[in-house]
Amino acid sequence: MDPHKRSVTIEVMDGDEHVLGGGRFATGTAGYRSMLDSVGAWPNRIWAIEGCNGIGRHIAHRLIADREQVVDVPPKLSARARVFATGQGRKTDATDAHSVALVGTRMTGLRPVVADEQLEVLRLLVDRRRALGEEHTRKVSQLHALLLELIPGGAKVFLSAAQARKLLASVRPRDVVGKTRKRVATELVIDLEKIYARTKAADKELTELVKATGTGLLDLHGIGPSGAARLLVEVGDITRFPDRAHFASWTGTAPIDASSGDHVRHRLSRGGNRQINRVLHVMAVVQLRNPTEGRAYFDRKKTTGKTSMEAMRCLKRRLSDLIYKTMLDDLVAAQKTGPGGQPGNDSVSSATGSQPSTGSSDKSHPEPAKTKPNRTLPAAS
Repeated sequence: MDPHKRSVTIEVMDGDEHVLGGGRFATGTAGYRSMLDSVGAWPNRIWAIEGCNGIGRHIAHRLIADREQVVDVPPKLSARARVFATGQGRKTDATDAHSVALVGTRMTGLRPVVADEQLEVLRLLVDRRRALGEEHTRKVSQLHALLLELIPGGAKVFLSAAQARKLLASVRPRDVVGKTRKRVATELVIDLEKIYARTKAADKELTELVKATGTGLLDLHGIGPSGAARLLVEVGDITRFPDRAHFASWTGTAPIDASSGDHVRHRLSRGGNRQINRVLHVMAVVQLRNPTEGRAYFDRKKTTGKTSMEAMRCLKRRLSDLIYKTMLDDLVAAQKTGPGGQPGNDSVSSATGSQPSTGSSDKSHPEPAKTKPNRTLPAAS
């Protein structure tokens, strides 16, 4: 399926990659029922939907509610399949659906989409928390621009609403333009105070929900409620990653081998899940600002001749390994305490400790995973 807001395009493909049917359907009630009726001839089916964490989420969860089985196809995989299948990158809904079908038929290890109310609540709240942060940044930027015109030299970089209100109280413009600037700036301060209150309430609610999952992520230095919630939401089932190298590749912290001949070097990966990469970056920055083991690790890398950026890359890879181990430990603990934990394998992880070897950050991207989905699904071929 190639999903959109108001329409979806599907293609039915068997295990031998023969196209058996397809069509375009509206996402309204009538169109949705018509789509299900059109695939009624194939009761043993799996829906491969592109972008189930994005535009495809609404239709994926409707199918799950109707007891259909759904796997998530990353847009990058379908884009590559489209290029190989057509010889060029031209996009239509039909070619997109065909490339998604090819990925769903050929690839093992695609992430099954499941209905998890706890994670859905976390997703809604952490997305709202991120939106509040973005709104805060935007309004603070607008406030700084106005204060620069009201006060010579403007205000300090890190400005709270209370400090901005005190500054505005000391400004008494006499002209109409100045009075208008002060009024608009005051309105921005009022908006910031409301955002602060909402942010505080959102952090409190996220903290309670994250603690209720029993995760140990909040015990890691540099991981707050938003970061922990984002990890739980984006990772889902940690056992879908065979080892910490694959997890590092997914987080974008595994450097890419760029060696040529006798010259061996690695470069920074720009791929992976950028939201999780940001969580790791914030975690690394927080650890560098404090006398933590991350700070000591960073300094040791600098003494070996690495630049600051290279040392930061190594630290983020090390923290990725630590998060992987923590989430695996959470899974094992949840399985030992009874129902309610994540389904998956309870075997010992390949992350043998929270202190990965110094050479782990020099590994390139692992090969694509060949593992099968952790939850039981009918074979696609």
